[in-house]
Amino acid sequence: MSNISIIGAGIGGLTLGNVLKQQNLDFTIYESAQAIKPVGAGIMMAVNAMQIFDKLGLKEQIENAGNKIHGISITDEKLKPISTNNILALEKKFNSCNVAIQRADLQNILAKNLGFENIKLDHQLNRIEKTEHYHLKFENGDNIESKIVFGADGIHSKIRNQIFKTGKIRNAEQKCWRALTQFNLPEKYLHHALEIWGKGKRFGFVKISENKVYWYALINQNNFTENIDLIEMFSDFDPLILQILESTKRENIIVNDIIDLAPIPKWFSENLCLIGDAAHATTPNMGQGACQSIEDAYVIGKLLEKKRDFNSVFEDFQNIRRKKVDHIVKTSWTIGKVSQWEKGNAIRNFFMRSVPESTNQKMIEKILQLEI
Repeated sequence: MSNISIIGAGIGGLTLGNVLKQQNLDFTIYESAQAIKPVGAGIMMAVNAMQIFDKLGLKEQIENAGNKIHGISITDEKLKPISTNNILALEKKFNSCNVAIQRADLQNILAKNLGFENIKLDHQLNRIEKTEHYHLKFENGDNIESKIVFGADGIHSKIRNQIFKTGKIRNAEQKCWRALTQFNLPEKYLHHALEIWGKGKRFGFVKISENKVYWYALINQNNFTENIDLIEMFSDFDPLILQILESTKRENIIVNDIIDLAPIPKWFSENLCLIGDAAHATTPNMGQGACQSIEDAYVIGKLLEKKRDFNSVFEDFQNIRRKKVDHIVKTSWTIGKVSQWEKGNAIRNFFMRSVPESTNQKMIEKILQLEI
């Protein structure tokens, strides 16, 4: 019988594995994919996540595999700033900086550190049932009995659906394209991420490694057609955006709907706990989805340092984390709506430009501060 099972080898599940390893606990991670494949193209690890990777002894490795980002700006179509976050003061305070990295590279660093022998690939969960312990039935015919189960299996979590029978997925009515491309950015953007707000559309880009750029583009669902031409769609944006799009191979582009999870009442049941997107999936507008699953793993680890009563840990975990993730899910949803306005953009941009930098700084600091 397996003592601790983690379902899902995404960033949350892999971070949790690293945390449990640090606590000298035996665990197995079950992953549906046949290889640890990156879902999505690039990702930004914010200062809160990097503080945790520092505690796991992985900060330097992740910084070396990615690209340090010292500033993030929201601009209009002509790249005129609407709001800029100066991260240097926060970097100093938290002794960490944002790192943009290819998802596959991050997942490999996490998997390698916890040991590939602790990860079972090609294990797609079919059913989970509870008798005295949990019975995990996989599509490949394997049946595993487990005492403690962590559901790190994403927004469409089988564990949440089968054990908690809850979870309303909300669609933001926005389409998102993401890709990696070989592109040499102007020098001023080498360590600076940009998100450009237009009318009912957005475009963001960041350098993630030597001449590799990660970009994403969003439009409102009502403007979406099957064979949409992104270059045409963003033709009113600065030429740099069009050059990035032109440099991208079509087969490297992923398209998704923007969705999140309406808050659910409870993240844990007897000897079972949901983490990350399975518990509190958010839209990507604050770049905090994966970072919050990393925080989940960290808080569980901190609580396990004090006591090994998992049910008590799970209850404390939800009490500690709930307020922050609810705030992020709600705020991110609102930012997603405001950023995709089709009318009134000049007024929106004017108001955003008039918000004092100190106010922005305080809001960001609240998110970057770890709870324990």
